[in-house]
Amino acid sequence: MFAADGGELLVAQSYAKNMGLYGERVGALTIVCKAADVASRVESQLKLVIRPMYSNPPIHGASIVATILRDRNLYDEWTVELKAMADRIISMRQQLFDAIQSRGTPGDWSHIIKQIGMFTFTGLNSQQVAFMTKEYHIYMTSDGSVAQFLIRKHNIL
Repeated sequence: MFAADGGELLVAQSYAKNMGLYGERVGALTIVCKAADVASRVESQLKLVIRPMYSNPPIHGASIVATILRDRNLYDEWTVELKAMADRIISMRQQLFDAIQSRGTPGDWSHIIKQIGMFTFTGLNSQQVAFMTKEYHIYMTSDGSVAQFLIRKHNIL
């Protein structure tokens, strides 16, 4: 819709996590330009940036993605598995939120269930994160992000 209205945009897309291709660096950058001359200049600049990084980009992961996206049966199987993973993450978010609420933890924790994706930003500061690591062996980034897919029903407090 944005592009149809004449807007220029860049869309970065990754298949690394949603296809389980960690380390394969599979993705795409889609660029929509208003005019061909702009697209040509953008392409020229991208080539200047990309060329020093690699001469030939890795193809193995891209081949896997292409195979799955081109085959209706594989694509359907992937979307079912992807939906199952997404539903599990949503369920774990809800269970985490419910556990925090049931213990009367101070503050508003609704941001946990409002977020989407494989990581949850807890809102904890670096000192609180250090405390959780030292006292409870709960590991997250120093800004309070936790890998949602590592949370299991049995390890929710």
